Amino acid sequence: MARETSVVTPQRFQQGFKYDDYIAQIKVNKARFEAYHHDFPLKPEDAAFLRVQGRRPNGPAKMLVLAEDWCGDVVRGLPILARVAEAGSLELRIFPRDQNLDIMDEFLKEGAYQSIPTAVFYTRDHRYLGHWIERPAVADRELAAIEVAIRAEHPEISDQEFSRERRARSEARTPDWQQAIIQELKGLLSKSPR
Repeated sequence: MARETSVVTPQRFQQGFKYDDYIAQIKVNKARFEAYHHDFPLKPEDAAFLRVQGRRPNGPAKMLVLAEDWCGDVVRGLPILARVAEAGSLELRIFPRDQNLDIMDEFLKEGAYQSIPTAVFYTRDHRYLGHWIERPAVADRELAAIEVAIRAEHPEISDQEFSRERRARSEARTPDWQQAIIQELKGLLSKSPR
């Protein structure tokens, strides 16, 4: 939960990477980030909703994202968050989680987990509106089912093989999970003060 007095001041927010700068400096998964960003089809009605939200006087104007380039949820989600920022004309800043644990500590999943990506929304005058963490609920459910199925089909599978199989199976669900991110963010942003 966001603290009453945040470590994310307007000045600190400005220190984050812009999307293109973040992508330029990452070490792994660059091609996957670029493909997801290029290929994700933001639906016209979603783009229109985000434009309206971004124009509201007390609506979202800034988005902070905590991320790491090695994380599968970040690879799937950050390009979509960038599309949201573009459509809503939000100022996006990305902070590597492992170098910004003080920020991460404000937005722990279930108060305990350093889950990423974490997207935090602020008004133009830097008032906190809300945040979204890691992946959509449908992805949590489906990923759990994928993991159970892999273990049932291959009880002796090694950790490395399990990770490969999990990634292969979840990759097929990526477009639906990415669209679910948009829907959850729309729900979050529609609840922000008018």
